[in-house]
Amino acid sequence: MLKKPLTVKQLLLLAFLLAGLLPAMLVSFLSFYQARVALKKEISRDMQTLSNTVANHVEGMLFERFHNVHSWSKLAVMQEIQIGDVDKRLANFLQESVRSYGGVYQAIEVIDINNMIVASSQPQNIGKSSAKKSVWFVTNVAGSQIEIAPVAQQILAISHIIASPETGQVQGRLVAYFNWQLVQDKLNQSMQTSTAAALFDEKNQIIANTQNWLEIHSQHGLHAHSQLNGATLPKWQVEIEKLHSVAVAPVHRLGYVFLALLITTLLLAALLVTPIAQAITRPLSQLTQFVRHFFQNKSSKIAHAGPVEVQELSHAFEKMISELETSQANLNRAAKLAVVGEMAAAMSHEVRTPLGILRSSADVLKREPQLSKEGHEVLGFMISETERLNNLVSSLIDAARPRLPVMTTFDLTELISKTIAMLGAQAQTKQINLMFVVSQPILVHADSSQITQVLMNLLMNAIQILPQHGIVEVTLTEQNQLVEFSIADNGAGVSPENQAQIFEPFFTQRAGGVGLGLAVVRQIVQAHGGEIRYQKSRFGGAQFIIHLPKQ
Repeated sequence: MLKKPLTVKQLLLLAFLLAGLLPAMLVSFLSFYQARVALKKEISRDMQTLSNTVANHVEGMLFERFHNVHSWSKLAVMQEIQIGDVDKRLANFLQESVRSYGGVYQAIEVIDINNMIVASSQPQNIGKSSAKKSVWFVTNVAGSQIEIAPVAQQILAISHIIASPETGQVQGRLVAYFNWQLVQDKLNQSMQTSTAAALFDEKNQIIANTQNWLEIHSQHGLHAHSQLNGATLPKWQVEIEKLHSVAVAPVHRLGYVFLALLITTLLLAALLVTPIAQAITRPLSQLTQFVRHFFQNKSSKIAHAGPVEVQELSHAFEKMISELETSQANLNRAAKLAVVGEMAAAMSHEVRTPLGILRSSADVLKREPQLSKEGHEVLGFMISETERLNNLVSSLIDAARPRLPVMTTFDLTELISKTIAMLGAQAQTKQINLMFVVSQPILVHADSSQITQVLMNLLMNAIQILPQHGIVEVTLTEQNQLVEFSIADNGAGVSPENQAQIFEPFFTQRAGGVGLGLAVVRQIVQAHGGEIRYQKSRFGGAQFIIHLPKQ
């Protein structure tokens, strides 16, 4: 144990070092690790994309060559083989084809069934016997077989039969000598200095590669491979390799950046700790001195834990806190009673008198013989609502003893329809669409006056908060022994940070609101043995869902 407690300044210095070093190291390490993994995945994805692209290019190039030979062998000019190409039309066609493809084909020849060259893009070969070729593999193009055979180190012979269109009898073969160096060039064009590529056959033997393949392959860098289409070609695959040092260079640079940020964080923490510690300890010392003077005539017990400044402060605050807590509790009770008393007195004096006048006036008007049916209905609303407001005033006065619900069985569907009708004029003023969704009459055992108050509070809240052309939807369903009704709107709703206190007294989001409506609603619902909850509506606004027992 330390013989002397640490000061706040010393503790702050230690805390700054720990708080600055450990989290910074942890965050830097995790950030670097995540960035490193993401970067490697991105590099691998790019290499795989490059591999797929090269494979598609090689496959497309070879497929085009196969398709050329197949389509040429079907041309009418190929039937010149039957008369030995006496007018040289076939030879001219072959020469023009070689020239038009600019180095793709070394030569193109037509060979008869006796293995004699009948026509060739190289006239000196005409009349000679064609050398026998060992077939490498056979592929299928449009239902016809194409034979591929190696001729020299960089030449492939691609051949297809020439058949008579009338009898289908084989007349000879068309052979195109493809320049394999173009495949090598395609690999070289797709690669960078630090990247190499190789084309492997079905036996995993290299049949084409970039010039730097052996050098990069020997260093075991990152790699990716793609298989060519086995329906056109054998199961060849393209493999791409990238130098490890080049591949991970961005990761290393990222590591240096995080290291620099870590060092900068530690330096800033070291520079800021002294003035911050002084800014904190100086007010604490002054406050401690003040409290000591305030209680200088009263004894206090010395604490033996914590920093020196905190120990001294605890001596001065010990009695003050105890007395302040007692005073605060008394003050809170008095304030609540005062608020309730003032509100009750104001409501009793300011509301009951005009309510009585409204009720008397409505009773007088109701006796008028020429009053229309709608007028009788409106006066009925006025009388019932003034009575309900009078009950609310009584409830405020008797706030310490909330009125128990007077339970009767009534049609909740009819009550909701009546309440919506009473608020129809206010909704129409803002052109708000009040919708009531219900399938059948539903009976409930509850206090109709209090349930009306619940509906009025929730509907009025929605109407007052919604802008012009808003939507309010009331739904009513029954589930086993529970009745559920909800009120949903398309307003702004309640923010997540305020949802926990929306049912607390005096909390409101509306300018000029008192904040008692939802608190009263919850009190009434709970008095009926039910529950109320808030959620986001399907319109994007607020939705209050209430469950009440049927009995």
